Amino acid sequence: MQRILLMKNRHTVSYRHIRKIIKDDYEIGIILGTGLGGLVKFIEKPHPVEYSEIPNFPVSTVESHSGKLIFGKLSGKNVVAMSGRFHYYEGYDHGTVTYPIHVMKMLGVKYLIVSNACGAVSTKLEKADLMIMNSHINLHFSSPLIGIKSSGKNRSKYFYDRDLIELATKVALKNHINVKKGCYASVQGPNLETKAEYRLMQRLGADTVGMSTIPEVLVAKELGIRTLGLSIITDLGFPDTLRVAELKHILESASQAEPKMVTLIKNLVKEL
Repeated sequence: MQRILLMKNRHTVSYRHIRKIIKDDYEIGIILGTGLGGLVKFIEKPHPVEYSEIPNFPVSTVESHSGKLIFGKLSGKNVVAMSGRFHYYEGYDHGTVTYPIHVMKMLGVKYLIVSNACGAVSTKLEKADLMIMNSHINLHFSSPLIGIKSSGKNRSKYFYDRDLIELATKVALKNHINVKKGCYASVQGPNLETKAEYRLMQRLGADTVGMSTIPEVLVAKELGIRTLGLSIITDLGFPDTLRVAELKHILESASQAEPKMVTLIKNLVKEL
């Protein structure tokens, strides 16, 4: 309990520092995954705040994650975008990985759009595909909710808002964007999976595998934030035809799909 109170105090200190700079409330939060930073170019009147400037805020150590909160308007709505996220494999505990979600809630966030780059284990997916997450498998073998006292009203099996999934599907169709739906599995990392592990993912019912997202989604749900998960397929984890996944190839696939992701998010935000 003492640890939880300490974290709340830290969230408050971070929030108060941001409030000295940013006065408006922001109902929409966006987490940008690996290679998906292009959306920030469309945020109007951006006001970036470096993570390193915010007291108690963690700092990303991953290549391609810049490390700043960007406040501004997207499709006429107030948004706060995380350009750079945190991962369990960086050595952070789950409380630190999900730290920004608590701060976003304090800033007024009611909707969270969380994106990631991931590998496909389902043969229905190809490189540069977009997938709407409709379920997940938590292979971190831990949870950021451990030790948090809850009324239980926000804890359910539906972590991905069904109305947002339906809306995103309609927006994609209207904008001629082909999207698929599926289950995302998250592992601890940082190493990529073996052939045997990819086979296990398939048997478990996962469609994709990555190293992020689930901790943030669990906390967002607990805080009553309605969440939509979006994935870009950047590599293929098919055991019998497995090839080495290099970062440059992952970023190439992400850049191919990024315009579709940007269009989807821009038009989705307009409808919220």
